[in-house]
Amino acid sequence: MRSAYSLLLTRGLIRIPIAVPANADYQVVNVSNQYGCNETDVISMYRRPLPATNLRFLSAVMFDGRESTPATGATTILDANYPNSLLSDLAHQSLDATIGHAQGDGTRPTAAEQQQIVNFEMALSTAQAFGINAGILNRNRANGGPIPLVTQSFFISINSSINFLLPQFEQPGGLVTRGDDQFTPAIFNTFKAWAALPFNDPRAAVARGQAIFNSKPINITGVAGINDDVNAGGLVAGGMPSLTGTCGTCHDTPNVGNHSFPTPLNIGTGDFSASNPPVNLGGLDVSYLPSITVCKTDPVTGQATSNCKTTSDLGQALIDGKFDHVGKLKGPILRGLSARAPFFHNGSAKTLLDAVRFYENRFGLILTAQEESDLVAFLSVL
Repeated sequence: MRSAYSLLLTRGLIRIPIAVPANADYQVVNVSNQYGCNETDVISMYRRPLPATNLRFLSAVMFDGRESTPATGATTILDANYPNSLLSDLAHQSLDATIGHAQGDGTRPTAAEQQQIVNFEMALSTAQAFGINAGILNRNRANGGPIPLVTQSFFISINSSINFLLPQFEQPGGLVTRGDDQFTPAIFNTFKAWAALPFNDPRAAVARGQAIFNSKPINITGVAGINDDVNAGGLVAGGMPSLTGTCGTCHDTPNVGNHSFPTPLNIGTGDFSASNPPVNLGGLDVSYLPSITVCKTDPVTGQATSNCKTTSDLGQALIDGKFDHVGKLKGPILRGLSARAPFFHNGSAKTLLDAVRFYENRFGLILTAQEESDLVAFLSVL
């Protein structure tokens, strides 16, 4: 029994079987699943549950956005229809969860019951209130804890660097949002007041970590959703081959840290290299996950081409059937992060330091031991 539930017990993972869409422009050519789920028509994804709190900051519901797309009968969340779209998507999710995940008897919750669920979810604000080393997180003029989140301003595409830098890219329905071209990488100011404290004060480490999160340059390459779709001449056709950004390029929502615009990204946390044996380019241990190879199909012959990807999670591609969306997922809200180990959608980073080192390995980010420690100190008190 313990072996059968090993992924739940060690990584907090739930198996989610999803059928390949009938209109998919790719073929699943191989599934190597050590747990016996080797079907190529229904793919088993292994993901951690997302927090049911701070939901008013969501730009898409679920890691793959399946509760925020017309493909499943839900609504794409846009600035023009927020928050009504989010509320309807959460109601849609409550129905799916009751009938599906809860394995009920088929009885549907009433509209009033769905509304009660959504009202409850939307009223929840969560953040770390106390740090083991830093103590109370709203003392000395800091703004830690959940109370500031209650009044934190938000709209879809607020401070979105992707909307600012790539305004033509991944626009849902081709619609333009109200990005004001005023992107700032200073995502968090929660602990700015602690910057003047003595160096050895644990709270000063938190402030230094916040500054690293806000300002440390990262050379972003190979990220599907940002760097892809570049033509042979090197000109942008929906992406940038290389982009100097920061943590806030993707985690752009002010004082919350998720992506404020519903653009799915693949930073490689679940991908395998083409080497033998395959490894994760960010140094994560993903050996406990299945290896899934998909190839784009020829639009004329319908046969698989040599354009293939190997990953452990097909992401949004399992919802809309687009090969270009293989592995693309939304970034989660960062508040309350330290209570949710292991990290990433597949639990591949056991500690916050492991998560930080993924970015060092994956993007060539160079941090000193002190900077690593400071960044972990900051992330641990969100």
